[in-house]
Amino acid sequence: MGNSKKRNANECACPLGSGKIYRNYFSNQIKELKQEFEENIFNSEFYRYYRSGRNDRDQTFFRLGNINLYDGLNSFVFEIDHHFSTYYDYKVARIIANDLLQNYLHLKIDSIEDSNFKDEEATKDIFWTSSKNALVELIYAMYASGAVSHGKVGIRKLSMIAQIVFSVSLGDLHHAFHRMKTRAGSRTAFLDHLKISLEEYMDKDL
Repeated sequence: MGNSKKRNANECACPLGSGKIYRNYFSNQIKELKQEFEENIFNSEFYRYYRSGRNDRDQTFFRLGNINLYDGLNSFVFEIDHHFSTYYDYKVARIIANDLLQNYLHLKIDSIEDSNFKDEEATKDIFWTSSKNALVELIYAMYASGAVSHGKVGIRKLSMIAQIVFSVSLGDLHHAFHRMKTRAGSRTAFLDHLKISLEEYMDKDL
């Protein structure tokens, strides 16, 4: 609900038209959101725990009636129904809402910067047929290696281009990458698959 209200507020206060003013407005919204997030959540022990995908302390964080008053003094801790939810339920909701709102704001900026990029006629028959996680892995590999424009293109712009070219929606790229970092087995499963496939293809011509 809070995320929806903030998004609606952003739209209502947004200046009319497009271009630089429109882009600057959403850029400032992102800066404010990041500042608020860093001050209240980012540096907390719980945030690192949640992002790591661990569950070994769930009994501590999500047990009814177990509230760390020191952590909650600057929050809505005193408004929580102790029989229904915990202080950290609220924290998780804030993290998820922040991710969704940031992604929404970045998409608004991307749509402004690259409104002339999309050529539906040129890309209408091109689709990404592997998994979305595979594409995320490929995008981050190109970004980390600096393979595109000498590494001067941001990860979100690379993602936006890939989504347009391959007619796919990747959703929360940041969260998908964090899951990829902590997954079991090879963290570069798709890149490993590409290497094997290319070598097999090369061997066919021998």
